[in-house]
Amino acid sequence: MRSLFRRLLRLPPWLWVLGVFTALVPLAALARGGGGEHYTRGTDDSGGGDDTGGLIYLLFRLIGFAFRYPKIGVPLLILAGLAYYFYKRNLHPTGSTQRALERKEAEQRTQVSDQSVQEWVQALKRKDPQFEVQGVLAKVRHLFPLLQEAWFKRELTPVRPFLSDATYQRFNVQLQLMAAQGVRDAICDIRLLDARIIGLSQSEWFDSLQIRIQAEMRDTDVPADASDAQALAAAQRAPLESFTEVWTFVRKPGATTRIGQDVYQGKCPQCGAPYQGGASNVCEYCQAIVNSGNYDWTLSEITQGIEHNRQAVIVKGLREARAADPALNLEILEDRASLLFWKWIDAQSRGEEKRMAQVATADIVSQLGAELDSLRQQGRRRAILECAVGAVVTRDLEVHPEGDDRAHVEIRWSARLGTVAANERRQELPPVPQRWVFTLTRRHGVRTNTANGMATDRCPQCNAPLTSSGASACAYCGTQLGTSERDWVLATTLPYETWEAQTRHRRSSGATAPASGPPEATDTVVDAQERERLLYMMAAIAASDGTVDAQERKLLKVCATRWSIPWQNVEMALNAGQPLFHRLMPGKGSPEASVFMDHLVQMALVDGRVDLKERRMLVSTAMHLGVLPQLESMLRK
Repeated sequence: MRSLFRRLLRLPPWLWVLGVFTALVPLAALARGGGGEHYTRGTDDSGGGDDTGGLIYLLFRLIGFAFRYPKIGVPLLILAGLAYYFYKRNLHPTGSTQRALERKEAEQRTQVSDQSVQEWVQALKRKDPQFEVQGVLAKVRHLFPLLQEAWFKRELTPVRPFLSDATYQRFNVQLQLMAAQGVRDAICDIRLLDARIIGLSQSEWFDSLQIRIQAEMRDTDVPADASDAQALAAAQRAPLESFTEVWTFVRKPGATTRIGQDVYQGKCPQCGAPYQGGASNVCEYCQAIVNSGNYDWTLSEITQGIEHNRQAVIVKGLREARAADPALNLEILEDRASLLFWKWIDAQSRGEEKRMAQVATADIVSQLGAELDSLRQQGRRRAILECAVGAVVTRDLEVHPEGDDRAHVEIRWSARLGTVAANERRQELPPVPQRWVFTLTRRHGVRTNTANGMATDRCPQCNAPLTSSGASACAYCGTQLGTSERDWVLATTLPYETWEAQTRHRRSSGATAPASGPPEATDTVVDAQERERLLYMMAAIAASDGTVDAQERKLLKVCATRWSIPWQNVEMALNAGQPLFHRLMPGKGSPEASVFMDHLVQMALVDGRVDLKERRMLVSTAMHLGVLPQLESMLRK
């Protein structure tokens, strides 16, 4: 043995370095990929432990080796340091690394072939011979800087004619949320790097054109009373960040390209008369609603590239619903749902539930009012910052011939939210991804008003724009709104797990379903936002008893590392306390707890196996939720 060791010592130092480097590479892969012994379904687990102890032991042995054999040990120490730096710089999930990974995922999700683009263009040309790719992209290049300037100046009037009602509501509420917190957004060095068609869907009611936007800018927050010059100066000190978005434009199939005669040229897209703009978006000559999508492309949705899904979602009950309302289409329905979401956010941020009185049932307005009153009595309020919608997807349509039809629309969004003192304007809150289902109701037999197109924020009786005055009646014709008699109104808002638990209960109860019942199963979402959402909820569950012990914190940290989520965000979420997770916390042993645990298991099994540490994390969470007996069956699915 000693002679073998002497032979090894005679080897050139570079060969030792190469050997240790080969050994260290798997260690880096272990740290980033969740390696080690893997638990597979149906296999007993044993052994294991935290990687940190082994690495510390290795480091001490390496230092001792360097003292005894400096010619070999010192290069090894240098190499180990470089390997650790490489891991921290490129593989460890810091905020910048996570953003880089998200940008890469966004690019992959939005890649399409040139052949597909040509097929989409030809499909449009068959109905609109004047359509040209460069023509529609020129409109995008015109709108992009115009929209950024309107956002920076906090004045949306110049872009109002180009946006659907829900998209306008989104930007308007976001500006108001920032103002309520005493900040404004400062941006500069805005560059549109690329605009490219990546999708087309056609129906009887709308052509939907998806365009990928790749851009970069400097972006930061400044006090709300900062001047434009001060805001620009602050933005110039911010890092340059790139991003990918998908802009969806919609237009009625019968509309055609009218070169030089559209709202981008300052003309009514219907009659060609000069159009001066205005809050009503109505041409004073022909009364056309210019942002309806009936005459030209209207921006109806902005989706983050990382949330983009090329696969068409199958909506259960759509065929039955269209039998009762042939004009029913997902474009208008989802625009309406998005509009209601932003009004819901606005009402909570302002603490004024009556702002929803024209678009929501009396029950949900009353429920929201009770929640806000409870906070006021405690001297607190809800704080919502940096709210953004990732996707709006119709999940299910229920037909009830003797009552109200129901539409279940999933909204994936994120925000820095929590509860703060009533007089407190700013607080460090963690960004929390959210997944909710909004249920809209409408009296069976009511038909979709296709004449208004994407102008969904209007009185269904007189067609006047709705207001947020707090009155439940139309300010122009006096028609009572906030009921399902004439249009879709908001009935319930539920965290996704709660909605799915109710869905499963109704299915298992054997109750007679209407023409369409809730879906048998939902799709499994495994992207970065869903991983982050589940981890935050795990943190909330761990903190539910008031303390998070060292072992729980250790498991959360392991999970954050393996799911590429910055640990400082999880720490911020833990420090924010219970108010951050209001209504998201599944009750112990509840149906929602089972649904959440099932989603967590699906996430852990995304690579087909569960290792020892992941299993410990699952066991710990299942014990907190009171669903430990169900865990094994979930792992064997």
